[in-house]
Amino acid sequence: MSTDHLLSGPTLPAASGSSKSVVILLHGYGADGNDLIGLAPHLARALPDTSFYSPNAPFPCEMSPFGRQWFSLAEYDPEFLRRAPETMSGALAAMAEGANKSASYVNDFIDHVMETHGIGEDRIALVGFSQGTMMSLQTAPRRAKQLAGVVGFSGALLGDGAFATDLKSRPPVLLVHGTADPVVPIEASRIARDTLAANGIDVSLHERPNLQHGIDEEGLGLALEFLRKHLG
Repeated sequence: MSTDHLLSGPTLPAASGSSKSVVILLHGYGADGNDLIGLAPHLARALPDTSFYSPNAPFPCEMSPFGRQWFSLAEYDPEFLRRAPETMSGALAAMAEGANKSASYVNDFIDHVMETHGIGEDRIALVGFSQGTMMSLQTAPRRAKQLAGVVGFSGALLGDGAFATDLKSRPPVLLVHGTADPVVPIEASRIARDTLAANGIDVSLHERPNLQHGIDEEGLGLALEFLRKHLG
């Protein structure tokens, strides 16, 4: 494991004082680790033996002077994708190169957390929002050993055409996405669901009616149920 570019960010230790599992929260474009660590206290009530980490993405955000990014979205045009959804797969494939370069940061952080707590991949879950979901789906299935699971809010699977070739493990996946999302169209999660399922991954997609680009109470409840099942 390389430590020369290890990510850092806010954490919430296990409420019980004994960390038997870990949830890593991966934030969206233009935010930082403080954005998602706010979910941790809600999840921790039912996961007392779980520690939560919310690392900052490795790069300054090109569109926000105070935010961070996992990769560039300078060419991303959600309005065009809504008008021409048939171009969705191609647009997502174009972003896959940037996500692939940042995957080493996420992989190193997962390895660091496992070493810190003396746990295996089966006790690690990823929870992503938007670009953080893209990174979660870019990273987890390409790891040789299977993670406990992935929760992805309002995101996408990048480079779905090459996914079958890159696949090394099949962690269960929960996708939650608002049908009125103006930033990442709901079609992105539908493509992700279909691609993951076609490759033998246990995946479910919950579409939240009228929800825009965000996480609602229903979605948070679904995530908690999923994490309790797979982290115990």
